[in-house]
Amino acid sequence: MERIYLDHAATSAVHPKVIDRMVGVLQDSFGNPSSIHAYGREARHLLDEARTTIADSISAHFNEIIFTSGGTEADNYAIIGTAEARQHQGKHIITSNIEHHAVLHACQYLEKKGFEITYLDVDQDGRVKVEDVQNALRDDTILVTIMYGNNEVGSIQPIKEIGELLKEHSAYFHTDAVQAYGVVKLDVNDLNVDMLSVSAHKINGPKGVGFLYARNGVKIAPRAHGGEQELKRRAGTENISSIAGFSEAVKIAQETMEEKQKLYSKYKETFLNILTNNQVQYSVNSTMDFSLPHVLNISFPGTDVESLLVNLDLAGIAASSGSACTAGSIEPSHVLVAMFGKDSERLRNSVRFSFGITNTMEQIEDAAGKIASIVRRFQE
Repeated sequence: MERIYLDHAATSAVHPKVIDRMVGVLQDSFGNPSSIHAYGREARHLLDEARTTIADSISAHFNEIIFTSGGTEADNYAIIGTAEARQHQGKHIITSNIEHHAVLHACQYLEKKGFEITYLDVDQDGRVKVEDVQNALRDDTILVTIMYGNNEVGSIQPIKEIGELLKEHSAYFHTDAVQAYGVVKLDVNDLNVDMLSVSAHKINGPKGVGFLYARNGVKIAPRAHGGEQELKRRAGTENISSIAGFSEAVKIAQETMEEKQKLYSKYKETFLNILTNNQVQYSVNSTMDFSLPHVLNISFPGTDVESLLVNLDLAGIAASSGSACTAGSIEPSHVLVAMFGKDSERLRNSVRFSFGITNTMEQIEDAAGKIASIVRRFQE
């Protein structure tokens, strides 16, 4: 039985070229980039090269990229770093109810420190309204943090419009772009964001590395203390092999972005057509018009998500839910609660399928057919 991986929004396989790049660096370039001798200079060159590639991918400047251990650290650095650096100017932060937990838990941490957080609601398509951001803005607002694309349902937020709104306000604007980077084109100047978070393992790079873009002039308090790495913004010897691998993954993602967008959109269309043709009852959670091309979250009436995921796994299909299944109980997805309310049946019957470079159209057709058969058994 062929196993089919449809959980690329959780993590992605490392690209073979990325592996080759990382192995080469591990074998040949072990120097510390802070050292001034030849070994250190060689490592520094690799670091500078990667920083340039990544900065160019979002139209940023070389010195605006801070390498981190991943998206969670980047989100925490942006949010808590801003709070600590700007608390004398105000203690009000705006976010949304559907953010990744790296954002929500950072905000909850700050609430315990005396900061006030406004959590914006979303509509049933999983989108924030620009006017809600405007209405929530105050003179003491120091940060607005709204994700670019949701990791559970794929909804894309009006980031450019919010950026335009904030041009006349002193608040920093941060977006968690972990799920969107490498799949859709991002230009930090066009979006008017001050900070942007990314993780390598979502784009076929290694786990344990990411970056925070921080616009020149943005003041954020460091979260790590020690050396003067990353222009004194993040202490600790840089993970050169992973950063080099990350850079290779970025090059590949940039070169194949348009092709992937079309392909993943075709996957979505084919997947849903097969469900429809097999008379499966379903609803898509989010709008297709403002959605990441690789994320598809579907509600299947008459099913139970925990049983459904077990049956999919037995059929060789890897998918996921926004729910955390523990000890036979299900904690509802905070994203679906925000979209449909805590009493909605969708909290108990929704599954996320997400596509990536290891998938083929044959796999999508095979998986959709098996899923249709499994779901119909529940619905009959």
